[in-house]
Amino acid sequence: MQTIDDLQVAGRRVFVRADLNVPLSGETITDDGRIRAAVPTIRRLTDAGARVVVASHLGRPKGAPDPAFSLAPVARRLGELLGADVAFASDTVGGSARSTAAGLADGRVALLENLRFNAGETSKDDAERGAFADELASLADLYVGDGFGAVHRKHASVYDLPARLPHAAGGLIATEVGVLRQLTANVVRPYAVVLGGAKVSDKLAVIESLLQKADRILIGGGMAYTFLKAQGHEVGDSLLQEDQVPAVQGYLRTAEERGVEFVLPVDVVAAKEFPDLRTKGPADPVVLAADAIPSGLQGLDIGPETARLYAAKLADAATVFWNGPMGVFEHPDFAEGTRAVAQALVESEGFTVVGGGDSAAAVRTLGFDESGFGHISTGGGASLEYLEGKRLPGLAALED
Repeated sequence: MQTIDDLQVAGRRVFVRADLNVPLSGETITDDGRIRAAVPTIRRLTDAGARVVVASHLGRPKGAPDPAFSLAPVARRLGELLGADVAFASDTVGGSARSTAAGLADGRVALLENLRFNAGETSKDDAERGAFADELASLADLYVGDGFGAVHRKHASVYDLPARLPHAAGGLIATEVGVLRQLTANVVRPYAVVLGGAKVSDKLAVIESLLQKADRILIGGGMAYTFLKAQGHEVGDSLLQEDQVPAVQGYLRTAEERGVEFVLPVDVVAAKEFPDLRTKGPADPVVLAADAIPSGLQGLDIGPETARLYAAKLADAATVFWNGPMGVFEHPDFAEGTRAVAQALVESEGFTVVGGGDSAAAVRTLGFDESGFGHISTGGGASLEYLEGKRLPGLAALED
């Protein structure tokens, strides 16, 4: 896989596929972590005299322009972080994109409108996707892939476009791949994994893979209740994927056979209703034993005893991978479990990786200094698929 060092970029238009898929509230960016992560590669190119054309997706528009998913607020924030104006093209490959790219001076940056405003970006038809990639290729001389959060997608700007231009990996992708290799090959032990989030079905494949690598696996979030049900416990009105109980029972048996320690909550913080995340008003939480959640209550966070247990299980780990919050961290009544895990990673002397997505958002929302962690990934889904052992289209395209 080539890097930017292998490209001659001065005076040339460089198409940078970044991942600027940030959460928006109206036109307000609520977490700019992915934009900040893209800045070093962009700045390195501009410092070398490149004319940088940045592109990204945002959200899930239906292949047509939708103002709710415009990248215009991102262009403004990117300009603030770079300390220079970022030209914004109001389309992806139309007249605005062509004139904006053609008008760039050395060392300057432009951002195209949301790639997913064009149906060709995500099309499953190779010809339609390829046609869009051809149009994107006409905007630049070179390609740099730096959107790690999208490399597990076979999309035009990620998979097809690199085949049409001389290409290299940006600094962010190089860093992400290096970190993930440390979690899959020659892992320093003890190796502890913390998995949370809403649905166990989202994590089945990675659990199966980690059962061959990890020394202990800690489970939290909504997915914990399917595990508790698999052990025969009642979970009240908690989130439950009943159809996944047999698979989870199989994983628990496999873990026992292989000597992998599976750690589940011993207590939970519950409430009658899911909290209002807009007002964040009191939710009347109660702490219950994890095996005694009655009908009418739902678990929304790991409890204080579980938080202490998990911190202890992480204290001696030489390597820690964490993906998924322990509860509804967006509400103060159900944030302490996630906070406890984050604090345990900060205090760890081992190599700690926060696996992107909601976990990365939680770290920032709860006010942790990102430098306290070994690495915070920009790609939750991509990280998980890499750990599953899948070949990721966007990485494969850069290796060719």
